[in-house]
Amino acid sequence: MPIATVNPANGETLKTYEAMGEEELERRLQLAEATFRTYRTTSFAERARLMHRAAELLDGMQQDIGRVMTTEMGKPVKQARAEVAKCAKAMRWYADHAEELLADEEPSDFDVKDSGGSRVRVRYRPLGPVLAVMPWNFPLWQVIRFAAPALMAGNVGLLKHASNVPQTALFLEDLFHQAGYPEGCFQTLLIGSGAVDDILRDERVKAATLTGSEPAGRAVASTSGEMIKKTVLELGGSDPYVVMPSADIDRAAQVAVTARVQNNGQSCIAAKRFIVHKDVYDRFAERFVEGMKALKVGDPMEEDTEVGPLASEQGRDDLEELVEDAKRGGATVLCGGHRLRRPELPGWYYPPTVLAGITREMRIHREEAFGPVATLYRASGLDEAVLIANDSPFGLSSNVWTRDEAEVDRFVRDLEAGGVFFNGMTASHPAFPFGGVKRSGYGRELSGHGIREFCNITTVWHGA
Repeated sequence: MPIATVNPANGETLKTYEAMGEEELERRLQLAEATFRTYRTTSFAERARLMHRAAELLDGMQQDIGRVMTTEMGKPVKQARAEVAKCAKAMRWYADHAEELLADEEPSDFDVKDSGGSRVRVRYRPLGPVLAVMPWNFPLWQVIRFAAPALMAGNVGLLKHASNVPQTALFLEDLFHQAGYPEGCFQTLLIGSGAVDDILRDERVKAATLTGSEPAGRAVASTSGEMIKKTVLELGGSDPYVVMPSADIDRAAQVAVTARVQNNGQSCIAAKRFIVHKDVYDRFAERFVEGMKALKVGDPMEEDTEVGPLASEQGRDDLEELVEDAKRGGATVLCGGHRLRRPELPGWYYPPTVLAGITREMRIHREEAFGPVATLYRASGLDEAVLIANDSPFGLSSNVWTRDEAEVDRFVRDLEAGGVFFNGMTASHPAFPFGGVKRSGYGRELSGHGIREFCNITTVWHGA
C-alpha cells in the first residue's frame, strides 16, 4: 500500500511520500536509543511541563489538524475536532497523574520482615524505545493514548502509522518537537507494513503496541514473542448492545444510532450487534431504524454531516460483501443495504444500514462490520441475550440498557468483554483502563494500568 493521502470523499490522491530507506531508519533507531539514555533520567516535573506544552499547542491547532484528519480518512470534521480536544485532555491527565501512578510502592511491614529485609520497594522504571503500530480510524487519539503515558513514564516512542494518514503521522512528530521534547523522544517512521518485522527484531526496540486488525496483531505478537518482547494489542471488536424491558427504550434507540455510526461506523468500540428483548424488540427496532434513516450522509467537511465516506475503497467493498452475504442468507434489510450511487458523492460512501434475521451461518455474525451497518437480534430473555452477546470471537466492550440491579449483576458477571457500559454508549477516558479479551487482544491502555504496561516493575530489597 503506498504511503499517501487519498481523499476518501472523492478518491483524489493529494500527496504521496517515499518510504524511509535503511540508512534513515538506522539513524532514527540510533537516535531513539541515545535519547532514551538521558530522557529516562528526567524528572516527572520536567516531563509534565513538556506534556502540558504539547497539549497547549495541540489545542491551538484544533481546526487545522482536524481538517487534515478529515481529508485523510473521512470522519466528519466536527468529530475530528472533538478528537483533537480529547487528545489534549488525555495529555494533561497523564501530565498531572503520572508521578502518582508510578510512585514507589512499599509492602507491609509484616511482609518486609518476613522476607528477611529491612526495606522493600516496588519501583516502576521505563523500558526504552517502544514501537507503536497504529491505525487510521482515530489517527490522533490512538497515538496519543500510547504516547502520553509512554513519554510520561520515561520511554521514547517510534510511530509506524497507517499508510493512508501520513500527514497526521508527521504532524505528531512535529508537535512533540515544537513542544520542546529532546530530539528522538518521539519519531514517525514513514515505512510500509513489510518493514515492521525488522524493526521489532532490532534489540534497541524494547516493546511494541498495536491497534489494528487481527492479522496485523498476530504478526506483531508472533515476532515479539520470538524476540521475548512485551506487547499490548487492541484488535477488532463486534460489541453487543443489549436492551432489556426495564430500559428507557426511546433513549436506548437514540443512543444506539450514535453508538453505531460514530466515526462513520469505523470504530472498534462502536456498538455493532443490537440484542433486544422480545417484549420491546418491535418498539426499539422501529425507533432505531427511523434514527438511522434520518442521518445526513455527505461531505465530511460540512458541519452538519453525520456520516461521511469510509476511509478506503477496499473498506467499502469489504463491508458491502458482508451485507450481500447476509442478504443471500435470508437477512431482512430494514434500511440501507446497498452502495450509494449519487453523483454529488463520488467517494467511498455506504449508507446507514440495519439488518434483521441474522443467523450464525452469516459472515456478519462472526466478522466485524467496519462501517455504518447494524445487526438486530431478538432475545427471549436475559440468558439468551448473554448467549448471543458472547457468541463472538471478539470481546472488546459491551453496552447494556436496564434499570434492574439484578440484571446489572448478571451482565457484569457473564459478559465476555473488557468493559460493560450501562445505559449509555462505550467511550474511552484517560482515567479508566481500555482493552479486551478473546480476539480483541490483550493488555490495557489508559489509566494506571496503561502507563505501567511499558515499565520494568522492579523489586528493590534491602537486607536487615
